[in-house]
Amino acid sequence: MNIESVIRRLGKYYSKSYSDEPFRVLIGTILSQRTKDENTSNACENLFSVYRTPKELANADVKRIERLIKSSGFYKVKAKRIREVSKILLEKYNGAVPNDMENLLSLPGVGRKTANCVLVYGFDKNAIPVDVHVHRISNRLGLVKTRSPEETEKGLMEKIPKKHWKKINHIFVEFGKNICSAKPKCKKCPLFECPNRKKH
Repeated sequence: MNIESVIRRLGKYYSKSYSDEPFRVLIGTILSQRTKDENTSNACENLFSVYRTPKELANADVKRIERLIKSSGFYKVKAKRIREVSKILLEKYNGAVPNDMENLLSLPGVGRKTANCVLVYGFDKNAIPVDVHVHRISNRLGLVKTRSPEETEKGLMEKIPKKHWKKINHIFVEFGKNICSAKPKCKKCPLFECPNRKKH
């Protein structure tokens, strides 16, 4: 399938993305790991209503952080990780979130997806965060043939013009939630030439 055509057509439905402060994106993405979006939203709202900066979180009581983020699941691990990341940002980066992949990956609990989310949504940089939606849809559309998110990221970076990188995550995530889910709603899909359409 032609990726330019896919982005253009899906962009009509899912063109609006979001941006936020890098620290909020970083912490929000850590909270989003292995949970649903609504759980992440609740946890973020609770957490940032009390703690807003790396300094505040670095000095926070971990039990209180746990209570605030409990809806995100794995909250004990995430609470310790969030406080640890906040301390590192304070001590090593003067309270600022690094804006490059290497330094982001050095933070505890930060993998490529989280780092790429920070680059795209926090710094407006060209990157491709690959989550379950992006990985599934990219393979389903035949854009890549990969087994891991890391392979998908590399494959998409090779095939997609850099000017479109920032759009991919938001468009595919929304498309994955609404139509191209684990059990796809192919009758509602605007991508008629999808190679897997007949299978579903």
